[in-house]
Amino acid sequence: MKRNLTLILGVLFCLSGCTMIPQYTRPEAPVSAAWPSGPAYKETAAAPGAAEAADLPWREFFIDDRLQKVIDTALKNNRDLRVAALNVERARGLYRVQRADLLPKVETNSTAYKQRVRISGATDSGLVTLEEYSVNLGVTSWEVDFFGRIRSLSKKSLEEYFATEHARRSAQILLVSEVANAYLTLAADRENLKLAQSTLESQQAAYNLIRRRFEVGIAQELDLRQVQTRVDAARVDVARYTELAAQDENALTLLAGGPVAADLLPGELSAVKPLRDVSPGTPSEVLLRRPDILQAEHTLKAANANIGAARAAFFPRISLTTAVGSASGDLSGLFKSGTFIWSYSPQIVLPIFDARTWSALTVSKVDREIALTQYEKAIQGAFKEVADALARKGTLGDQMAAQQSLLEATDKTYRLSNARYAKGIDIYLNVLDAQRSLYSAQQGLISIRLAKLSNQVRLYAVLGGGGGPGGPPY
Repeated sequence: MKRNLTLILGVLFCLSGCTMIPQYTRPEAPVSAAWPSGPAYKETAAAPGAAEAADLPWREFFIDDRLQKVIDTALKNNRDLRVAALNVERARGLYRVQRADLLPKVETNSTAYKQRVRISGATDSGLVTLEEYSVNLGVTSWEVDFFGRIRSLSKKSLEEYFATEHARRSAQILLVSEVANAYLTLAADRENLKLAQSTLESQQAAYNLIRRRFEVGIAQELDLRQVQTRVDAARVDVARYTELAAQDENALTLLAGGPVAADLLPGELSAVKPLRDVSPGTPSEVLLRRPDILQAEHTLKAANANIGAARAAFFPRISLTTAVGSASGDLSGLFKSGTFIWSYSPQIVLPIFDARTWSALTVSKVDREIALTQYEKAIQGAFKEVADALARKGTLGDQMAAQQSLLEATDKTYRLSNARYAKGIDIYLNVLDAQRSLYSAQQGLISIRLAKLSNQVRLYAVLGGGGGPGGPPY
């Protein structure tokens, strides 16, 4: 008897460990095995010793101390990231709920029954009082998972939990990059504001000088009106960059989840410490480590596990209800000898015909194909993002060198024009034109420096950097 019971239990455990989930094989990445090459990518090689972005914590990529503190504040207080973290906790809880279905639910209950009934011949009046008391401990409707239906659903919930965790990491990467870009944009607009204020001061001084010369009849009124246009244009730029800097600060406050201390705000873009260089690696190594790609893959695995549950629906479901306890006709004798009771009630439900099971299986297979397509699309989109960032990195160096040369040339032109006008051998219109070109070149240099730093942040993010250690625990 004991051997038979042991054999039965062994078979039960063996069968309950099996599932009908199709074997999962990671799909081939539908992208090239190497990053694009050509004139736009001639400067994309990383410096010797550069780390891969996914292995480089954001505290080591962003070297600037003030920027680090702002990012740390955002990771602690940003509401979008907080929602993403709560979604992870919710997914973990749902997985535990689904996993718990594998275990029997043990319950205890007690009942008291008392009734006044008529029984012929029992007494003179025929009325008797019946009493019954019982206490039971047992398992109610526990499904023995012979064909892996519950295990398949548990696997599906587990993969969904993993996908949610990677979604949180993606949200963190996005937040870190957005905070860095907002910080750099604020620094660039503050530097543009300082440049506009400096230009306004110099133009105001030139206007005052020419006005005095006009008043004594040395300068023409045309020169006075021309320099006045530059004064007014500079005033417009001062107002515009004052507005932009205020809006940038508001955006940074929103991302940080609260006001940012004044001593943490940037001064000029040129004062921000440079960022670390990262290695682009190879697509097969880099893309498959991105959190959004991992999220899509776990979603695909969840859809694959759901097929196992849909297949198991075609097979019998076996459930078991058992109870042991004590029963007595009076409360005082409830736990006395001879009151032991038990019950054993297995149930087998064998599906004969249910068209919904076939439709459910079809839907689960289509869901897997949808998830597969979305996984491949995520890889293709990630490949494009990295390629675009590498192309921009490869051309910004030439743009920076050309803009620096342009700035030096326009500065010399402005100085020569100003000197020629002071000697009376040139008209003031040439001075204004040279000054306008110099101002535009200075603004262009700030814009390219911002583009270069922003592209470094972008490349770090699209390579999967910023989602690992370095932030607060969630």
